[in-house]
Amino acid sequence: MITLGITGRSGCGKSTVTAVFSAHGVPLADADQLSREILLPSSPLLPVLAERFGEEILRPDGSLDRRLLADRAFATPEGKAALDLITHPEIVRRIRLAKQAAQEAGAPLFVLDGAVIVGTAAEAECDRLAVVTAPFETSVARIAQRDGIAPDMAARRLNAQTPESVLLARADYVLCNDADLASLEAAASALCEQLLAEGRRKGGAEASV
Repeated sequence: MITLGITGRSGCGKSTVTAVFSAHGVPLADADQLSREILLPSSPLLPVLAERFGEEILRPDGSLDRRLLADRAFATPEGKAALDLITHPEIVRRIRLAKQAAQEAGAPLFVLDGAVIVGTAAEAECDRLAVVTAPFETSVARIAQRDGIAPDMAARRLNAQTPESVLLARADYVLCNDADLASLEAAASALCEQLLAEGRRKGGAEASV
C-alpha cells in the first residue's frame, strides 16, 4: 500500500484534491480533524495542556478554549514545541491505526490529508507527498471569502504559514491550482489513478512472492 500525504497552504484548493481521491474510493485520514478529536472534552491530554499553558485554557464545562491555547502556544517557539510534544504522539497513533485498517482491507492507496504535514511526525508516515499550490492572490481571496475576514488579514495568515518553497522542496508531486476547478480535479484524478494502479501492481507482486 502506498501512503500519500496531501498538503498545501491555506486557500490552495487542497480539499478539492482530497475530495477527488475520496470519490475514487481511497481511504483517508484527516490530520487536522484528528488534531481536533484528540482535544475533545474528557481527553486525557487536556489536563497535561492545562498544566503547561494554564488552567484558563479549560472552560468551566471542561471543553478546551482553542483560541486561548493557540494564543499561548504560538506566542513562542518553545510553546509551539511543547504543544507538538503533547499532541503529536496521539495524532500519529491514530494515523497509524487508520493506515493499518486500510492495509488490512486490501487498499492499494491511503491518503493522509493535512495542512501541516511537512516538518512534523506525520511526514514520516507518508511514502510520498503531493503539494497543492495556488497563486498568492487567489489563496488570499479564498481565505477572505471562506472565513469572512479582510484580505489583509487573510494575507497575514498565509504569510505566517510554512513557505511554499519549503513544501515544494519536499514534494514528490505538485498540483498547481492556477486554472479552473475542472483542471485541478482532472490533475488530481490522473494522479490518483496512477497511484492506485501502482499500488495494485505492488500488492500483486508482494502477494506472488
